[in-house]
Amino acid sequence: MKYLIVGLGNIGSEYEDTRHNIGFSVLDAFAKASSAVFTSDRLAHVAEVKFKGRTLVLIKPTTFMNLSGKAVNYWLQQEKISPENMLVITDDLALPFGKIRIRPAGSDGGHNGLKDIQAVLGHNNYPRLRFGIGAEFSKGKQSDYVLGKWGEEENKTLPQRIELCCEIIKSFSTAGLQRTMNDFNNR
Repeated sequence: MKYLIVGLGNIGSEYEDTRHNIGFSVLDAFAKASSAVFTSDRLAHVAEVKFKGRTLVLIKPTTFMNLSGKAVNYWLQQEKISPENMLVITDDLALPFGKIRIRPAGSDGGHNGLKDIQAVLGHNNYPRLRFGIGAEFSKGKQSDYVLGKWGEEENKTLPQRIELCCEIIKSFSTAGLQRTMNDFNNR
């Protein structure tokens, strides 16, 4: 069984440790815990993790957030993985900081990365893990907030929330989407 685990974010040091790059941060932590190393490949930084008889292909698109669909589509085709076996990890302004929501499908919610994936795939029927970043910004400052670094209070609990996301990835690949949703959506 093969799974594609997609962490959304933007490449470049100026985007490291920003709210919008939570997908990259989760995959970095997952790879590190699994002793996997990312290498540059076509349209993404890629790592492979073997877990309980499953192969997890981790990708961090290098196409920038707004063109994530190109990398996602390429790696689904390259690895011959169906969208049901893909999990996209993304930030979400509509959820309070640290809140996790796993869904089998859904709208892009105004998120440009999800919007592009939907446009390229032609549907929105793929699992996603939405990581709440809150909406603590004044009118007209959404971009600054999303691309901003985590605050001092957020940094206190961020490692535990990222660890929870790593557990979700393991559960998704072994127990399946429905059980993972039941086990993790209210934690």
